[in-house]
Amino acid sequence: MIAPIDSSSSSPERSNSKTPDPNASSARAFTYQLQAICDHTKARAGVFHTPHGPVHTPRFMPVGTLANVKTVTPAQLKACNAEMVLANTYHLHLQPGEDLVAEAGGLHRFMNWDGPMLTDSGGFQVFSLSKMRTVTDEGATFRSPRDGRMIEMPPERSIEIQNALGADVIMAFDECPPYPATREAVVDATDRTYRWLKRCINAHERSDQALFGIVQGGTHLDLRAAAAEELAALDLPGYAIGGVSVGEPPELIEKIVQATTPLLPEDRPRYLMGVGTYREMAQAIAAGIDLFDCVIPTRLARHGAALVKGDRWNLKNARFRRDLTPVDADCPCYTCQNFTRAYLCHLIHAKEMLAYTLISIHNITELIRFTTTIRSAIMQGRFATEFAHWLR
Repeated sequence: MIAPIDSSSSSPERSNSKTPDPNASSARAFTYQLQAICDHTKARAGVFHTPHGPVHTPRFMPVGTLANVKTVTPAQLKACNAEMVLANTYHLHLQPGEDLVAEAGGLHRFMNWDGPMLTDSGGFQVFSLSKMRTVTDEGATFRSPRDGRMIEMPPERSIEIQNALGADVIMAFDECPPYPATREAVVDATDRTYRWLKRCINAHERSDQALFGIVQGGTHLDLRAAAAEELAALDLPGYAIGGVSVGEPPELIEKIVQATTPLLPEDRPRYLMGVGTYREMAQAIAAGIDLFDCVIPTRLARHGAALVKGDRWNLKNARFRRDLTPVDADCPCYTCQNFTRAYLCHLIHAKEMLAYTLISIHNITELIRFTTTIRSAIMQGRFATEFAHWLR
């Protein structure tokens, strides 16, 4: 069931002739240690080492877009067993600005988070402004939704902002094609993403930050395969699959991930962007994905919904009004250990902010616990059998 990996061994140092010195230094500062693989799937367990600590994979990463995970403090995140947290370049550039964050000592000090961090390049947010932006080979130009000013964002500018923000992992600026889109439009976006990636590599100046490339290609598996092979040849510290969860059905996401993931280097972390549902994460882990992020846990919490063993419960419902049991008796989170469904139902109806904090704590813990349970199953050779119902 399991193939253990000798943790004392390390991957041979790769040639850095294709990348500038900062990226070669990043490859040494950021390493992925493979610990176990599943014989019946491509699922794997490992450790991604960063300057701010290890990330034990597979792992769900909470999203803190504006340098905060909504309604949750850093101490509460730690208690949820969070290891790596995300922030967003686009939003932080607009408010409060990367200069202020740098003056404060970088994102870690600014938001008082001492663990690993990742910043998205802002590419997805820019390209979601379909009526407010233009895209050329030079970069993206968009109108700020905050004050209406025009902002130019070439790939080099995205990297400059991320270098100033100071996260451990930064993402290349990419073009995310919509779904549906013509093949011609997807080809153009995929080619442009690759050209922009090479410019991002040249612009990257910090050896204490790992630059990840993003595989695009829409729902066209041949385009995904070609893009993955091109990116793998650049010898980056890590790789992401982007352009999913943009409206396509789950079965297409599954096909994309299954076809693309094996083409990415085995000795580097693999990150599936914007995915955080139980089934999609289990399927992606079976294909060899290591990292996930999604706004689902906090967004659902703000609507009064809790994640419980694969289901979503609307705690506003009358059936919970007198239910004096925990949301999930098996959950170790602060919320489940101290409060009842009836109390949360009361807080939601009273429109008390505490409701959103308590449900967010539970939901974040639930998704992290889901991935850490899978990790344990991989290490013990039980993944293919214990999670079979998610893999059908």
